[in-house]
Amino acid sequence: MMAPILDLSGFSNTLHFFLNGTEVTLENPDPNTTVLQYVRSVGLTGTKLGCAEGGCGACTVLVSSYDKATKHIRHMNVNGCLTPLCSVNGKHVITIEGLGNHKNPHPVQQRIALCFGSQCGFCTPGIAMSLYALLRNNPTPSEHEIEESFDGNLCRCTGYRPILDAAKSFAVPSPAAANGCCGGVGANGGCCMGERARRLSTVPQEISARFPAVQFKSYDPSQELIFPPKLMKQALAPLHFHSRKTEWFRPTTLAQVLQIKAAYPQAKFVGGNTEVGIETKFKHMEYSPLVYLHDVEELQGTQITSKGITIGANVSIANFQKTLEAALGTVSEHQTPVLRAFLDNIKYFAGHQIRNSASVAGNVATASPISDLNPVFIASNSTFSILSSEQSVDSVARVVPAAEFFVGYRKTALNPATDILTRIHIPLTRPQEYIRSFKQAKRKDDDISIVTAAIRVQLAPDNTVREIIFGYGGMAAFTCQAKQTSAFLAGRIWGDKSILDKALEFLDADLPMQISTPGGMPEYRRTLAKSFFVRFWWDVIEQQNLNVQHSHGDVRLLTEEIHRHVSFGMQSDKGTTQNSDTDIVSKSVVAVSAIKQATGEAQYTDDMPKLHNELYGALVLSSRAHAKVVSVDASAALDYPGVRGYFDHHRIPGSNVWGGGILEDEFIFVTDTVYCIGQNIGLIVADTQAIAQEAARMVKVEYIDLPINITIDEAIAADSYVIAPKSIVYGDVDVAFATCARTFEGEVRIGGQEHFYLETQATIVNYKGEDEIEIYSSTQSLGEVQQSVSKVLDLSTNRITCKVKRLGGGFGGKESRTVPLICALSVASYHMKRPVRCMLDRNEDMMISGQRNPFKGRWKAGLDENNKLVALDVQMYLNSGWSADLSPAVMERALFQIDGVYRIPNIRVVGHCCRTNLPTNTAFRGFGSPQGNIITECFMSEIAEQIKMPVEEFRELNFYKAGELTHYNQELLDWHLPKGYMQLKMRANYGARRVAVSEFNKLSKWRKRGISLIPIKYGISFTALHLNQGGALIHIYHDGSVLLSHGGIEMGQGLHTKMIQVCAEGLKIPIDFIHTVDTSTDRVANATSTAASASSDLNGMAIKDACDQLSERLEPYRAKGLAWKEAVHHAYFDRVNLSANGFYKTPDIGYNWETNSGQLFCYFTLGVAISEVEVDLLTGSHTVLRSDVCMDLGRSINPSIDIGQIEGAFMQGVGLTTTEEPLWFPDGRLFTQGPGAYKIPGFRCIPQEFNISFFEDVTHDSIKTIYKSKGVGEPPLFLGSSVYFAIRDALWYARQENGHAGTFTLPVPATAEKIRMAVGDSIAESSRLSAKEGEQPWILQSC
Repeated sequence: MMAPILDLSGFSNTLHFFLNGTEVTLENPDPNTTVLQYVRSVGLTGTKLGCAEGGCGACTVLVSSYDKATKHIRHMNVNGCLTPLCSVNGKHVITIEGLGNHKNPHPVQQRIALCFGSQCGFCTPGIAMSLYALLRNNPTPSEHEIEESFDGNLCRCTGYRPILDAAKSFAVPSPAAANGCCGGVGANGGCCMGERARRLSTVPQEISARFPAVQFKSYDPSQELIFPPKLMKQALAPLHFHSRKTEWFRPTTLAQVLQIKAAYPQAKFVGGNTEVGIETKFKHMEYSPLVYLHDVEELQGTQITSKGITIGANVSIANFQKTLEAALGTVSEHQTPVLRAFLDNIKYFAGHQIRNSASVAGNVATASPISDLNPVFIASNSTFSILSSEQSVDSVARVVPAAEFFVGYRKTALNPATDILTRIHIPLTRPQEYIRSFKQAKRKDDDISIVTAAIRVQLAPDNTVREIIFGYGGMAAFTCQAKQTSAFLAGRIWGDKSILDKALEFLDADLPMQISTPGGMPEYRRTLAKSFFVRFWWDVIEQQNLNVQHSHGDVRLLTEEIHRHVSFGMQSDKGTTQNSDTDIVSKSVVAVSAIKQATGEAQYTDDMPKLHNELYGALVLSSRAHAKVVSVDASAALDYPGVRGYFDHHRIPGSNVWGGGILEDEFIFVTDTVYCIGQNIGLIVADTQAIAQEAARMVKVEYIDLPINITIDEAIAADSYVIAPKSIVYGDVDVAFATCARTFEGEVRIGGQEHFYLETQATIVNYKGEDEIEIYSSTQSLGEVQQSVSKVLDLSTNRITCKVKRLGGGFGGKESRTVPLICALSVASYHMKRPVRCMLDRNEDMMISGQRNPFKGRWKAGLDENNKLVALDVQMYLNSGWSADLSPAVMERALFQIDGVYRIPNIRVVGHCCRTNLPTNTAFRGFGSPQGNIITECFMSEIAEQIKMPVEEFRELNFYKAGELTHYNQELLDWHLPKGYMQLKMRANYGARRVAVSEFNKLSKWRKRGISLIPIKYGISFTALHLNQGGALIHIYHDGSVLLSHGGIEMGQGLHTKMIQVCAEGLKIPIDFIHTVDTSTDRVANATSTAASASSDLNGMAIKDACDQLSERLEPYRAKGLAWKEAVHHAYFDRVNLSANGFYKTPDIGYNWETNSGQLFCYFTLGVAISEVEVDLLTGSHTVLRSDVCMDLGRSINPSIDIGQIEGAFMQGVGLTTTEEPLWFPDGRLFTQGPGAYKIPGFRCIPQEFNISFFEDVTHDSIKTIYKSKGVGEPPLFLGSSVYFAIRDALWYARQENGHAGTFTLPVPATAEKIRMAVGDSIAESSRLSAKEGEQPWILQSC
């Protein structure tokens, strides 16, 4: 039967909306265009692309709409990267540019900037828009509401605290807060006054004592952009658009929906585009037509009765949440548990942006096996109403119980060719009925679930089970039930332990898993399924007031999940500004571009306007981990309209060989063999990004597969290494072991870490003619880029100019791994004689750019009879990936850090760089120091447990003393670590808190606290001697203005601001006189990469050198009392050179590997951290109750910027050791290719109390740095591991109770999975699985 023809006469093809107050009318827009793509195409580049999957919030915009029925204007923050442009008809879109500019910023923008809440700034516009959206809907939010408003935004730089402080300046304190009380929102809903007695607010107010020079603009809601009156009058009409690939319908009635579906059975329904957008972007699925349902009135609306709630299926998740909250106040208390069950899971359903866009029907019909809501629909006996396109609007809908709706992987009772879900009915809870939902994810906020569940039981008066139903997500290919368990429990007495034990056995049978089960973590998922039921079991017992004997301690700590209170903290710069005698240096100057970053005016590489004749490049990447390339056929791609060329190794004019480190063992383009997935085979160049990427997928590559290694162990077995082992031997290790009192051995594994800079790699290469190339790129290594392009194109280096304005984060990931993309684009631009641009998609960037090296450490340590370390033997292995790059240097740093802060008179440490078939791993903040230090502190912990000595005492016993030598024979000068350690130990009341932790842990079997105290010694200098140099160029112009250029790159660390302070101090002029344009190879040649925490040292001293020269030339004029501008004026007319080139090389250093002698580091940055955590042992979740960090940074150039660096690095260290877990399929494909699967810490991962301070009353006589400052970027990262060691401490208590005496090894990162499976209880142990012969895990770690 032929499908009916749809009458389109009533459909308009005109899109009408407002953008930042300006009317926009578009004829037949492309349905594939997102709001983000559109606003950037018209020059509004403040809104950024961070991930394209709605997981980072960089693309956040505000969409306002008018409800004619309620006459209410709703303001929603949404993800511009997912929101279709065609969906904003009749709406008002506001981007960051609509709020204000640097001359007149919105209060939101101003406060984020002035409170140091913007570092690299790439995420700042999105964060500002989320705060703006909150204020538009609620001008007087509480601090709690503010903290929750950022659950859809990520920041990789700041550590979140300064952003929250800025945001909380808009908060209205609760009435109880006036007397210092938290109002009952303390930890776990308790009182703050006991353990939070010394709470001090750091939130700046409009008149701020902490920021006396800051004048905040007051916030006046009446001054916001109004909703355009014209849109209020606009009639709702159906729309129809079409493009070369896709057709789009926006019906306004259900009848139109059914007509469209009848005419187009393949039509795909779209709500928020949160699922379809990801499928089309990353899975390259094509749907047409798309039918947008959000404006269909019959699919909206809600109804609350005494029997239940009925909602229009296309209600957004956010509106569903509001309906449930409203119902809490209108129905009887006994009816509310089902409402709370939904709300508990909705609270952690993605972020605000997704909840504002996604529909309930979309979530249901997508039938994700890990859905947060579908298990609750099943457990609550909800029903779904369905209409068919073969029916009329007035027909009786088919009603399907949720328990019968999900029938297979992504399959439901809906007929995809005819059916539409119209309404959902949720019955209210009955008397004697209990229902609760559960969700466990890697990160609490904005994360997809590992396992979700909902359980409902109705009990008879004698406490026997009348009815029970389980709904589980993440335990099968679709949302499933535990039918055998339900059948067993029917009629059984609730509270009988034997019944519970037997039910857990039935759950194992109902929810079978294998080692290779898709989704991974099978043992953990089995454990969670049972743990959720145990929590529910005891929750019902508690609510029923049943008298059941148990050994669980405080049952509330078993039944309740961990809840955070509002975060706070204190930052003191006292120690780092003591004895400072400078006027501008050592002052907290706001970053020079902070306001422009907050207003969206700060320009990043891909924000640059399109150049004339510009083309777009897309990489053709290998899809095999190790294979011979048989053939490459680009003919289909070259025939694709809009494609201009294909380039591979045959087109390189110069050398195809390069290397990111000491070896040249890589290729710009693959020649005949690929060594990892994601290796660059070729480059398609086309008119647009979309065409280029589509064509790149058309290039056909044939392979012959070869054997692969993924893990360190596989590489060791295959004897696969990139270089020979490197070692340091100090003392006589063998004799020491032969004579020591006791020896201990162990092994530590440390996973990798993705850089996750918010700005992915971006480059524009412009062939300017006459064999001159100009490159704009997001790289940390302009010099290396310049040299590499020179070799690839066979041009002299002086013809290549490379420029960087700023980076949206780097962290080492843009040091060497930017070169392959830039060189590939350079080849294309050179041949095409046209500019070529490319910004990698997030999944591409994560797949090809490498990560922090995973490590494995085998250690053996010896103690004397006084428990002092006398010998250490460590074999370290790192996963290099397929080539060397910087891995040898990373390993060197780990070898140097293996002593930690401890005197060990005999050390042998050997480093092996394993070659595997993974993308090349590379530099990451801290280089190999975090890995080396983690190994050290792990063996310190394990030894202390075995000798039954408190670990802090064991550490203190073995501290270095001033003047002692390290194992690389460097004398420890200005050794203030023991003093700073004791200062923090006293200030943070460590001793009393250690006792309190022990007492708390007696309260419950299932909730434990832990505390740790971790020190760091971090050497500052490049270990490659020649890199320890810096350059600067200063021009003074006739009007007295100063142009400062130096070799360092601004990537969020505040380098330009600090260098301007140094320049202003040196010339004795205001900082406003000085400007830095960008970093460029034609102004400062041969610049060292911005890395190793040495950029302020190197460039700052070079700037001082230039300032000294200029000051000497101007001294005769200034001695006459002339003001700066007058002195410059006279000097100019006297023909004085007003330009100076400064240079600096670090003195005294020079280490000899052969003799293990010479000064390796210029100095050491020192630090200490104390962290306290609370762990939910049933799930593996944890919260950081408090962290105190104390650093020795010498005399800080800018204390507030350095505090931000400490906090940001600390949180990256928290991520490294807790939530961030790169995972790989056994064939070498990266599983964690975006924020959906890879979890950096979020806003509510920060310590609930977060305090920063500096060593006090210390001197730095030996330091020869710029104004006696110290490097700060990398050292604090390792201190984030104090959270890991606190978790380990909590687990130690739990394991002792569960009969596991002695020590244990906790892998890094300590994810919720690793934590839960280390508890050692019967639930976890009964969930263990054995691999069948030949069976592999679904996903792997590469360590």
